[in-house]
Amino acid sequence: MGVNIKPLSDRVVVEPLPAETQTASGLFIPDSAQEKQQKGKVAAVGSGKKDHDMTVKVGDTVLYGKYAGTELKLDGNDYLIMREDDILAIV
Repeated sequence: MGVNIKPLSDRVVVEPLPAETQTASGLFIPDSAQEKQQKGKVAAVGSGKKDHDMTVKVGDTVLYGKYAGTELKLDGNDYLIMREDDILAIV
């Protein structure tokens, strides 16, 4: 995952997982109907705040809110940068 970015404070860089292209029953979902994935892998973690240690670590798969984070493109890959509070769960 070698991302060349170091988030500050309690921020986390997440690489979103690709959208589902097929349903559980085997039907293919067209590009126009695919929803934005709300699951991703942690690519980089900040150092935390003085009264709060970071819970997530690089490589964790996490769930986050639909509108969480700020999108950024780095070295041709899409990432989200968000506060650790925007992460809902570690899967």
